[in-house]
Amino acid sequence: MTKANTDLANELLEQHVKFELAALKGAKLRKFVENEVGELLNYAEDVTLGRITSEEQVMGVIQRIVVDMELGDGLPEMAAEMATEVLNASVQAETTLGEIFTREQATGFLEEALELRQQRERIISEIMAHPVYQELVSNVVYHGLVNYLYEDNLITKSVPGVGSVMKFGKRMANRAVPGLDETFERRIKAWLSDSLPGLINRSEQFLHRALSDSELRDSVMAAWVAVEDRTIEDLHEGLGDIQLQEFVVMGYEFWLQFRQTPYFEGCVRAVVSHLFAKYGDRPITDLLNDVGVTRDVIMAEIDGFILPVVDVLREEGYVEALVRRRLSPFYKSAAARNILQQEA
Repeated sequence: MTKANTDLANELLEQHVKFELAALKGAKLRKFVENEVGELLNYAEDVTLGRITSEEQVMGVIQRIVVDMELGDGLPEMAAEMATEVLNASVQAETTLGEIFTREQATGFLEEALELRQQRERIISEIMAHPVYQELVSNVVYHGLVNYLYEDNLITKSVPGVGSVMKFGKRMANRAVPGLDETFERRIKAWLSDSLPGLINRSEQFLHRALSDSELRDSVMAAWVAVEDRTIEDLHEGLGDIQLQEFVVMGYEFWLQFRQTPYFEGCVRAVVSHLFAKYGDRPITDLLNDVGVTRDVIMAEIDGFILPVVDVLREEGYVEALVRRRLSPFYKSAAARNILQQEA
């Protein structure tokens, strides 16, 4: 390319750069973006989700970004700091629970929960069958029985001095027959062991009767009325900054482990598979409309975020540098050189 052709190519490049920079600014940029959004949405009325991407591609993105991506060491610290700021924010003392979660919403959740009668009965049965609960019942009955025999029965309350005599007799019997206390305890506990299944069964039947829908409804709503006017600060009283940060770190560590489990993968795949089963052969606009993404929603986000970012990048010189990087190779190419030589 001759010097004259080179100078002409450079001049064309400069004018082209100026033209593009003017188009990527203010009202012209917004008009351009708005037109392109409209064009894309028009294509989205005909192009299906399956043409744009596939189930395996989406799963691959989730695998790379959600499962495999190494998160920075500063993330848990940042999350803990943010949680502390939220905990200590003035809004905690200015907001009541009822302002966040209304009584009508609480009632709605309660009514739905009451429909889960089978699950409720199963939970009660599982609690009753748990060894810890059975040991608790056994200990309560044992200590209650011993306490009744020596202190709280009708005779010791009605006849002065009988209780003291019974305790004295117990001490004397233990001295005369060492180990009597242990034998007594073993026999009572053996009786409890034999009687425990019946006690547990009767307890379970009692709870099923006592925890009726009406009783649960009244109890839960009474508890709600007691807390709905309390501030959020009152409700998390006793939860200090250190404890909160520890909970955040524990939650973060749980997430790192949980995202690697087959269970998480199975849940994600079920969601993605359903998404493609429902929308894979349908226009993309069907999916956008169902989730509420409209032209106005897109433009609102562009106006609020994208255009201000472009303004900053233009002020920093990035936009001009980008345009030059994009256009310069063409004006230095053989195609441009041939055209300029023909014009000469």
